[in-house]
Amino acid sequence: MDLKSYEEKMEKSLSNLEDEYTTIRAGRANPRILDKIQVDYYGTMSPLQSVANISVPEARMIQIQPWESSLIKDIEKAILSSDLGLTPANDGKTIRLVFPELTEDRRKELVKDVKKKGEAAKVAIRNIRRDANDAVKKEFKANEISEDEQKQLEDKIQKMTDKYTKEIDKAIDSKSNEVMTV
Repeated sequence: MDLKSYEEKMEKSLSNLEDEYTTIRAGRANPRILDKIQVDYYGTMSPLQSVANISVPEARMIQIQPWESSLIKDIEKAILSSDLGLTPANDGKTIRLVFPELTEDRRKELVKDVKKKGEAAKVAIRNIRRDANDAVKKEFKANEISEDEQKQLEDKIQKMTDKYTKEIDKAIDSKSNEVMTV
């Protein structure tokens, strides 16, 4: 039995968690928080990065310069309707997003969110483990593998699960520290 597909699923769960963490702002500007924003570009929903130049001129500011000035209103609308909680400032040519300093309470809320997302990723890992163990049991019942092979595979699956759970814990700690750092 090949456990590669299950390990790939666990890897995807971890990378999905890391992608979600990039959208959590920690008081300083990170252009990745704009990754999920889509803008109406001539009737087609397009990612913000494909219709504008995004830069970080200061630690707590993102500057968005659309390729076409006619897009400014659409970009502003997309940012306002997103769950970023930022108000864009527009001078006719560029849009600026200023990140306010996070309060202690807001930081604690963000850490809770970080932990909740991490816990959801752990649940996904455990579900993958369950699926893998079920597949091993099926093969054992169908007499395709011996009892020893079943035990070895279950041990490998558990080690894989432990490895990815530790990775998730590291990601949670790292992001929590980043959020709590003033």
